[in-house]
Amino acid sequence: MSHRIYGYVRVSTLMQVDGESLDTQSRQIQNYAGSKGWDIPQDNIFVEAGISGSTDFQKRPQGQRLFDGLVRGDTIVFAKLDRAFRNVQNAFSTLQQLKDLGINVHFIDLGGEVTGNGIGSVIFGVMSVFANFEKDRIASRIREVKQMQKSQGKFVGGRRAFGYNIVDGIKVPRDDEQKIINGMVQERNNGKSFRAIQGWLKNEFSVDFSCMGIREILNKSVEFAS
Repeated sequence: MSHRIYGYVRVSTLMQVDGESLDTQSRQIQNYAGSKGWDIPQDNIFVEAGISGSTDFQKRPQGQRLFDGLVRGDTIVFAKLDRAFRNVQNAFSTLQQLKDLGINVHFIDLGGEVTGNGIGSVIFGVMSVFANFEKDRIASRIREVKQMQKSQGKFVGGRRAFGYNIVDGIKVPRDDEQKIINGMVQERNNGKSFRAIQGWLKNEFSVDFSCMGIREILNKSVEFAS
């Protein structure tokens, strides 16, 4: 059996922001293959559309399909490192599996083959670390923005907090539920247990909260915070 050459292209749901396209990656792979004297049938280019790079390679529909069909001596060509991996652990574990299977892996942006012992493998390791660092940095920025929005009273998703309505993305106090919260705070300040407050809520307002739910509401109450 002759050795087969495959290409793999991927775009996430942020394709427009990334400035990448499936056609561009496919052309880069075909041009690279041509420079090596290889022929890659179009059917041998696996197209992963709308899949996040944070998803493990073997858990992507086309990634798994490609991986399962490989045999020793086959070659995979990627246009860019971040089209294949964003998670450093998955990058190295997948690369090691491919090396053990005798699969040759080429990244065009890293200068060629990375499964050998040359400079490409070193660059792959460094770039994988930085790709993972960038992913963590983006996640950190998102968390910081959400925390800032929360401090400004903005709704950042999830379940509506008891005591508030959401109006144009802003948390607005709801009078009827704020009255109940104020009563809960007073009961707690009077030494009542969470279970006692639970019974009081059922009797006075026909509101059914778990003891943990009551604790959470009181902890979020500015009046009760200490």
